[in-house]
Amino acid sequence: MTELPGPLDDVTGIVLAGGRSSRFGSDKLAAGLDGRPLLHHALEAVAAVAGHVVVVAAPGALPSIPEHLESRVLVVHDPESFGGPLVGLVAALSHVNSPVAIVVGGDMPRLVPAVLRRLLTALGPARAAILEVPGRVQPLPAALDVPAARAAGSEALAHGRRSLRDLLGGLDPVVLPAPVWLALDPAAATITDIDRPGDLASTRAERHGGLDSPRRDD
Repeated sequence: MTELPGPLDDVTGIVLAGGRSSRFGSDKLAAGLDGRPLLHHALEAVAAVAGHVVVVAAPGALPSIPEHLESRVLVVHDPESFGGPLVGLVAALSHVNSPVAIVVGGDMPRLVPAVLRRLLTALGPARAAILEVPGRVQPLPAALDVPAARAAGSEALAHGRRSLRDLLGGLDPVVLPAPVWLALDPAAATITDIDRPGDLASTRAERHGGLDSPRRDD
């Protein structure tokens, strides 16, 4: 049996968990999936790859963290309520000491660690790396060169741009071809996210729709 590689000390995982869950109707990250809060699934996947993890929560929120990960997870808060994912990401990057980060959404419960690792290997200096999904830009998960992402994120916010796509546009991302990452994740589970109760019901039933999985809005 091949031993799986451990988390990388020079990589920080960033989990964006500060959204308002407006389409879900309640705090979706606290909703149960396989006996655990939805957020725990994303945290576990990221912690399998990254030695350090930063969770970005809404102001005043206290996200649930698995007990065995508490020593490796730092919770930071958005500087403003529901200011958008880029605001939260820039806040997280100010607490990152590693040269590289892997960024995911807290509502992505089926992330495959092998895909996250492969994304990291595709990352070039002063750039980002994302997954190829035909027909759309898939901003998460993303691997980031941290110094470059800090600069690009701050510049985007200074010009009133708040989406993750605005950040990626300033980093000329490497796009990992679909056949490469789908070889590690044939069901395309990594890009599954939960926006509505129906998405959670479908995920509970393990009816992933491959590349037609729910698209991520940022």
